[in-house]
Amino acid sequence: MGSAGDLFPFIALALGLRARGHRVSFLAPEQHGPWVRAAGLPFTGLPVDEAVLHDPDLWHPTRGFGVVWRATRPAMARIVPFVEGLPADERCVLLVHPLALPEADLCRAVHPGVKIAAAYLAPANLMTVHDPLMIGPWRVPAWVPLAARRAFWRWVGRRFIDPVALADVNAARAAHALQPVPSLMDWIATVPDLSLTLFPDWFAPTQPDWPQPLVRGDFPLFDPNADTTLSADLQAFLHAGPPPLVFTHGTGNAQAAAYFRHARAAAQQLGRRAVFLTPHRDQVPADLPGTMLWQDYVPLRTLLPHAAALIHHGGIGTTAEALRAGTPQLVVPLAHDQFDNGARVTALGVGGSLPAARLNERRLVRALGGLLAAPGLDERTRDVAGRFQPGTGIDRMCDALTSRSRSPDVLPSPRLP
Repeated sequence: MGSAGDLFPFIALALGLRARGHRVSFLAPEQHGPWVRAAGLPFTGLPVDEAVLHDPDLWHPTRGFGVVWRATRPAMARIVPFVEGLPADERCVLLVHPLALPEADLCRAVHPGVKIAAAYLAPANLMTVHDPLMIGPWRVPAWVPLAARRAFWRWVGRRFIDPVALADVNAARAAHALQPVPSLMDWIATVPDLSLTLFPDWFAPTQPDWPQPLVRGDFPLFDPNADTTLSADLQAFLHAGPPPLVFTHGTGNAQAAAYFRHARAAAQQLGRRAVFLTPHRDQVPADLPGTMLWQDYVPLRTLLPHAAALIHHGGIGTTAEALRAGTPQLVVPLAHDQFDNGARVTALGVGGSLPAARLNERRLVRALGGLLAAPGLDERTRDVAGRFQPGTGIDRMCDALTSRSRSPDVLPSPRLP
């Protein structure tokens, strides 16, 4: 709906599959068309009302799921007729975000033989009862028994997930003469023929209750402007003083004015230079001093080598870019997978986490001061950066998808939407 970090891994995989000779169709929200078309991929735009980015509940730890679910249903409804419109004798593999799994399952009714692969962008997208276990901003203590954790997840499903989504799912299934499902959380992990993690095992080890078969990938980072140089004004700013702090709260966050206000005050109190990244200029204080600069978009791979630290929302794409660059990071999570990503960054010793609900100038100053003064930080960030092996994760995932597509009832060169 606006997050480039969620989009780019799918572009990386699509390009890898096309390079292996597959025909690829790319379905994504219409506003992502420029990114996808620029990569040379056939694009089918899906409807998403960008007004959802201004819904105050979008970034709420518990109500956010409902906002995302309702906002994505018009787009997901287009998947089934798209697959139904493929030639009847053409086999296909659907590589889908977990939110699209209910519609992917419907495609089995309109296009027999379709294979489904779920692509999990972040560890928190995979339900588990095992440690480390974050429920939004709350960490479940290690002493809580597994039976109690299972009971808690069932309660979460009944209280927060099924009331939002189950009626929609079962209405669509009834329209295709399919049996209803009793609970979304129990059923949805059974839909894929194959599951892929778009993150490595050193970031999140495989849990015993994750779906199988499961292929462990890597962060499939994609640089849409890999050869782009920094703008003249940004280069001049970077050369004018010591490495700045870089603040962003995601390309899809249109409600970050308070975040940038605290960021400006904290940077000034710390005597640090700062770069503020957001496509929404009105979120950034208008009265920036000469030691601070606003930019609408800069590829993080290009910028982070010049940064003292990255302070961000904890989206998985942004988190991965900082890990690859060896840049210390402070995660300021709002909702969704961001709390879990922040906890994993902290566990790696390359950053910290400060929930956005508790953010103010004083806490931000203290968190940044402690992070930048942490002993051994440089060595730990370099060690993590050294774990990135370009291309190997994408190759492993493409191998798995190709193998899945070549099972006996599937043609050798399927289309891969």
